[in-house]
Amino acid sequence: MKVTEILWLQQIVDKIEVKHHLTKEEVEEVFANKPQYRFVEQGNVEGEPLYAALGRTDAGRYVIALFIFKPGNRALIISGRDMDRKERKLYGR
Repeated sequence: MKVTEILWLQQIVDKIEVKHHLTKEEVEEVFANKPQYRFVEQGNVEGEPLYAALGRTDAGRYVIALFIFKPGNRALIISGRDMDRKERKLYGR
């Protein structure tokens, strides 16, 4: 999978900053730093599945970003947060 463009909704940017103390730039760093992609579930719209990108920021923070994979190799970010212990273990494999 290759993501060439990241799409943002302002309410998502606000949510991850307030609730998860994660910046838009940190999520974009995860995608730039060759994350591991995992299929999460089939989305509500046919042909738009939900994926997770597990990776690290430039500062070394372990982050998971949930996104809908859109046509044209675009990722619509749904959420982002620090990885929990189980996700970090999965990322390490």
